[in-house]
Amino acid sequence: MPVQKVLVVGGGITGSVLCLALAQRGAEVELVEISPQWFGVGHGITLQGNALKALRSVGVLDRVLARAVPFDLMRLRRADGGLLTELSTPHTGGPELPSTAGALRSDLQDALCDAVRAHGVRVRLGLSVERLDQTPDHVDVAFTDGTTGRYDLVVGADGINSAMRELIGIDAKPRPVGMSIFRVVAERPAEMDCAEVYYGGPRFKAGYSPISPDQCYAYLLDENLDTTLIGPRAPLDLLRERGAGYGGTWGKILASLPDDTAVDYRWIEAILVDEPWHRGRVMVIGDAAHACPPLIAQGAAMCMEDAVLLAELATGDEPTEKALDHFMARRLPRVRMVLENSLRLADWEIHPDTPGADPARIMSETLDSLTAAA
Repeated sequence: MPVQKVLVVGGGITGSVLCLALAQRGAEVELVEISPQWFGVGHGITLQGNALKALRSVGVLDRVLARAVPFDLMRLRRADGGLLTELSTPHTGGPELPSTAGALRSDLQDALCDAVRAHGVRVRLGLSVERLDQTPDHVDVAFTDGTTGRYDLVVGADGINSAMRELIGIDAKPRPVGMSIFRVVAERPAEMDCAEVYYGGPRFKAGYSPISPDQCYAYLLDENLDTTLIGPRAPLDLLRERGAGYGGTWGKILASLPDDTAVDYRWIEAILVDEPWHRGRVMVIGDAAHACPPLIAQGAAMCMEDAVLLAELATGDEPTEKALDHFMARRLPRVRMVLENSLRLADWEIHPDTPGADPARIMSETLDSLTAAA
């Protein structure tokens, strides 16, 4: 029997897409988000074609693309800005969609938030799940505000540090990859028309992507620095120091940053729950189950694919347990391939003299394989 009432825990990209996909299939959906405020925040995001396909399936693609910047190329450059090569990126969402789009994460999340509310999803902020009690037919949930509810399915979409993952007894934990990332949103130079990556400089690499008509997202991949720096307000002077040595447009962006620029700094972590992501009628998806380094820009796409497929299968004709097993059989091999290849690329960035290292080949092979249906 298809599920009729679903609780989604976590209101980010994964949870929002899942709410929309379920509501569009007739399910009664409730969303709880631990933050007392729910709106778009953050830096830029790169959306590959399969992510755009998922957004189209839940009806928000046109709004996202109205502000985003689509492009079908990636350029690889030397640290001084000299061109190494130009690559056409595969259309992982089908030939009718751009291969890639750069967007402000806040624009994407705002579009999702508005659509979730418009579809009648009950949104509750400032709380989460405290306890779960399952029977073969339903899940009773006690919330942190003292209220309770009964659901046919409960889904944790609460990110890489998922509390839901721990609550259902999955003991996998994220681990540092060995590299970190500085990220900023900056004014978009006139010449920027696609994503570009700079190799061979003093750090692992630098790059940028256009994300709106007048803004870009720029980043620097570095070694892991002091953990006290982690957060959304890292020192701009530190980024200027670590980014010195890169020229071209990247150097222009760095030099143009105002002194009050918000610099986000994070250690990059990865996780793969290499076992069923569900316990009975409770499961985790998205970054709560798998999160990879951003070397192939497939993190958001993998999360959205999870959400769309889970909604399709959970509201289908199969019994819930069988539907969740079917979901695992479809998703685990695909996300494992993306994660393993992303980790391989990260290792090659850290150890550039590795014999046989060929990042362009691995990126192309991975994206080519993702043109198949999720």
